[in-house]
Amino acid sequence: MFRRTPRLFAATLAVAALALGACAEKTDDKPAAGTAAASYPVTVGSLTLDKRPEKIVSLSPSATEMLFAIGAGSQVSAVDDQSNYPADAPKSDLSGFQPNAEAIAGKNPDLVVLSNDTNKIVDQLGKLKIPVYLTPAATTLDDSYQQITDLGTLTGHADQAADVAKRMKDDIAKLVKDLPQRTEKLTYYHELGPELYSATSRTFIGSIYSLVGLTNIADPADADGKNGGYPQLSQEVIVKADPDFVFLADSKCCQQNADSVKARSGWAGLTAVKNNQVVTLDDDIASRWGPRIVDLLRTIIDAVAKVPA
Repeated sequence: MFRRTPRLFAATLAVAALALGACAEKTDDKPAAGTAAASYPVTVGSLTLDKRPEKIVSLSPSATEMLFAIGAGSQVSAVDDQSNYPADAPKSDLSGFQPNAEAIAGKNPDLVVLSNDTNKIVDQLGKLKIPVYLTPAATTLDDSYQQITDLGTLTGHADQAADVAKRMKDDIAKLVKDLPQRTEKLTYYHELGPELYSATSRTFIGSIYSLVGLTNIADPADADGKNGGYPQLSQEVIVKADPDFVFLADSKCCQQNADSVKARSGWAGLTAVKNNQVVTLDDDIASRWGPRIVDLLRTIIDAVAKVPA
C-alpha cells in the first residue's frame, strides 16, 4: 500500500478494503558476475515486453523498493511522490493515488508499475501504448515474493530477484524458528493512525504478526470482513481488550509514542503501557510489502522476546 496521511490512508482502506538485513540494502545495478543477459521478449501475465525497459516509472513505494533491491534501480527514471526509499530514488511529483496519464506519459516511460487501477489508469496508459505492470497490495508473503519475481523477469534481473526472495524467506524462517512456545498467547493492537484504525489478521501486516503467534484484538471488529480488514476501533474496545502490546505505525506521520499513548483517556492502565510495551514502528516499512518487511518482523520479535515465556 502507499504511505499516505493516516486519516486518508485509514479511512480509504476502511471504505474501499484495502528487510531486511541484506535484502534491504540497495543492490548493485550491474548484472551479477557470470549471469547471462536476459533474453527478450518476456511475458508476465498478459504483459509482454519486447526489450529490456530502461525508463521505468514506479508509482508504488513498495515496487520502488523492490526494483532497487533486485538491481534495476538504474532503469528507474521516475517514482511517485511517496516513494522515499532508497534515498536516491528519482522522486517526482507524480501521484499514485490520483495518477494522471498525461503526466506519466510526459516521462516517456517504457514500463509503468502501479499498485492501483485508479480511474482506469491502466486502460488510459494502454491507449497511449505504454506497458503497465499492476502490483496490487499484497495479502500474503507469497504475493510479495511473486511481485519481486515478476519485476525481476520484466527488468532483466530474474536471478537477482530470485536471490532477494530467497534471502527474505531464509531470514524470516530463521527469525521465527526459535520463537518460544507460550502457554497463553500475547495480544496486540496495531495502530494505523490516531483515529484508531487498525488491521486484522486477514491483512498483510496482520499475517506478519501471526508469524510471531500474537492474537490481534482488532479481529472481532471486522469478523465479517466488511471493512476489508481495516476496522476503526473505539477507545472503549481497546481499553477493554487490554492488549499486551501496542504497535504504533503512526510515529513518524503523527508523532505518536509511548507518552502520547499513556496520555489518552483510560490508556494509562493498559498492560502494554504499564509494562513499557508500546512499540514505535517505522510508518513506511509497516505500510509496505517489499524486502524491508523482514526488518518489521525483527522489530516485532525483539519486542515480544522481552516478555518471559
